[in-house]
Parts: sequence; structure tokens; C-alpha cells
Amino acid sequence: MRILIAAALVAAPLTMAVAKDKPMPAFVNEDVGVPVFPYDLPDRPYEVLGEVKAGVRKATVFSKSPSQEKIYKELWERAEKLGADAVINAKYGDAHVTLTSWGKTNATGTAIKFISAPAAQSATSPSD
Repeated sequence: MRILIAAALVAAPLTMAVAKDKPMPAFVNEDVGVPVFPYDLPDRPYEVLGEVKAGVRKATVFSKSPSQEKIYKELWERAEKLGADAVINAKYGDAHVTLTSWGKTNATGTAIKFISAPAAQSATSPSD
């Protein structure tokens, strides 16, 4: 028993250190805790990296439909792999039954990377 307690005490700081290594995004949707938004962000200049898609499945026919938070987290995981700062225009529908799933919700969004104001101005101004 003492060995298990000692192992848990040693492992706890290691797991907290791993969680601290992953930086939190600077721009977050407070409702779901990730930078995924169902609307455009016209007040900040950005470049589009591409469309991201995710499918979230129910475990059984009796499971609840996936929450908005879970769906947005799946979209964010895929956008993060593209190097995105946020996902905009996120959309998803109701869960539907397929041959391989008791209920699947499909979601899409646009992965974006914020650009600095001087870079945005130079990108929009014509070159001589």
C-alpha cells in the first residue's frame, strides 16, 4: 500500500508538468474553453489555413448526443495540427445513426491564423 501511495505522489507532479507544457490559446471562446467560434471574427486580420472537419460519435444508442463543447474540442484538435490560432464559422448538425455508429455528429469550420497589423496592411496595399 505504501508503494502505491509513493508512486502516486511521484507521478502527480509529472502529469501536472506535462499539462503545463501545452500553451493555452490567447483567444478563447469562454463558453467552451477553446478558440472555436460559430461566427466570423472581422475585427482581427487573419489568413485562412483551410477547412477542418470532425465527426463525434455516441458510444451507445442510450448515450447522450455529443455536446457543443465536445464537438468544438474535436474541431480545435484538428485545427491545431494545421497550426491554427482559431476556428471560425463552426457548424454542426444533429446526431444521426449510421451503419457503424449509434449516432454521429458532423462538424465543419475554417481554421485561421492571425496576422499582425503591419503584415495585414502590406498584404492589402498594392506594390509599386
